Amino acid sequence: MFFDMGPLEVVTLAILAVLLFGPDKLPEIIQNVVGFLRKVREFSDSAKEEIRSELGPEFRDFEFEDLHPKTFVRKHVLDGDSLGLDEIRSALDPRADLAQVADAVREATTESPREPVTPEHVSLTKDAQSGSPAHAAAFDPDAT
Repeated sequence: MFFDMGPLEVVTLAILAVLLFGPDKLPEIIQNVVGFLRKVREFSDSAKEEIRSELGPEFRDFEFEDLHPKTFVRKHVLDGDSLGLDEIRSALDPRADLAQVADAVREATTESPREPVTPEHVSLTKDAQSGSPAHAAAFDPDAT
């Protein structure tokens, strides 16, 4: 009943109701409000039944909630494939093509034998000449 209200707001409204109407009249007012809500609900249910009976037997399963735009689209367009949406989705889905490419790459890599790669010999020791300005890396302060 209180979908958008937190517990603090409900307590605040209860305190305001007690302050405005007093503890003596509050039960009577709550009964009147509940009775009014029941009458409104009965009126709307009878109106729905009257509309269903006037529409005829072919609309016996008609629900008024289906008139909401999101529900209407979900029920008539997305659930039923009368528009060929599954074909369009499958045509635009790149997963099948990517799976074929991945399989082709796997086959190509497993069929060709790999030759061992020999790395070039790199010395990890510091040479005496590396400190000289001739071997220092060129630095351009204007480039940064």
